Amino acid sequence: MELAYIPSPSHGVLHLGPIPLRGYAFCIIIGVFLAVWLGNKRWIARGGRAGTVADIAVWAVPFGLVGGRLYHVITDYELYFSEGRDWVDAFKIWQGGLGIWGAIALGALGAWIGCRRRGIPLPAWADAVAPGIAFAQACGRWGNWFNQELYGRATDLPWALHITSSTDGRVPGYYHPTFLYESLWCVGVGFLVIWADRRFKLGHGRAFALYVAAYCVGRGWIEYMRVDDAHHILGLRLNDWTAIVVFLLAVLYIVISSRLRPGREEIVEPRTEEDAPAEGDESVATEGAADKADKSEGEADAEDKVEAKAKGEDETEDGTEDGSADLGKETVDGSATSDTGSASAPESEEDPEDGSDAGSVARDEAGSAKKG
Repeated sequence: MELAYIPSPSHGVLHLGPIPLRGYAFCIIIGVFLAVWLGNKRWIARGGRAGTVADIAVWAVPFGLVGGRLYHVITDYELYFSEGRDWVDAFKIWQGGLGIWGAIALGALGAWIGCRRRGIPLPAWADAVAPGIAFAQACGRWGNWFNQELYGRATDLPWALHITSSTDGRVPGYYHPTFLYESLWCVGVGFLVIWADRRFKLGHGRAFALYVAAYCVGRGWIEYMRVDDAHHILGLRLNDWTAIVVFLLAVLYIVISSRLRPGREEIVEPRTEEDAPAEGDESVATEGAADKADKSEGEADAEDKVEAKAKGEDETEDGTEDGSADLGKETVDGSATSDTGSASAPESEEDPEDGSDAGSVARDEAGSAKKG
């Protein structure tokens, strides 16, 4: 008798009236929101605008879901197209079955389309969302727990997963919870990418490549533990070979990219003068406010200088006008004085003439009297 184990849910769907609420779908939706939220914060920190990650995710997520489902259906075609199977089940994505390799490949195509429409480089966007994708996978793996799938070999460990369903060839018992192993591994990968990105300033898609390489390492040993049916090549499961090839390609990309394009992109999204500082970008907002304050102070100083200059010109003009007025007044007063003097002078000159004439008349009259 097992004293400790991880129980499996009795069913993976709840019905809200006629609407089914599936745990698998909820886990995927939560993962998508987490990836977009974290990617948006990292994108803003890189100098991008808020909302760009979500706009591109509108393209990447649907493409990723289709790609993940196609990879699963192609690699496990016997589940849908063999005798006694209904091929319509291939479209029932809510029943589980998404291949991460196909999701990343076709999701990258959708992201490329979205980036082209926004005029931004795909590698920079991929670097921003890389840790968020790892955390989204960690959430999505719990959807497998709701569906009682993706478990490993039988075990008696205290954290064994108790499988109770017997559908699709399952055998009830206690097994390694590989869904939990992969979920925890993805959490570690997410934090690894965040640390490495801060420590080494990864750019040009190298943070995303690190996520891919680190995930492949974990997926390799976790896949080896699984006991569900799968195609084998040279004794290894198909997903193991896929993990090996993708790991080598990711490492090769990191090496070549580091030599060809070292460092990190300085500009990840074009900006215009009308763009306000991105929401949550405190450094940009602070610098903008400081520049604005410096500009305002400069304009105020310029205005003060102009006013002082204008005031000096007014004082000069006033002094000139006052001096001219005083000079004019003095000139006028002087002219008036001169005119007055000139006018007085003839009067004084005429007085003697008048006196002489009066004297002559008196003498003539006296002489006439004496003769008479």
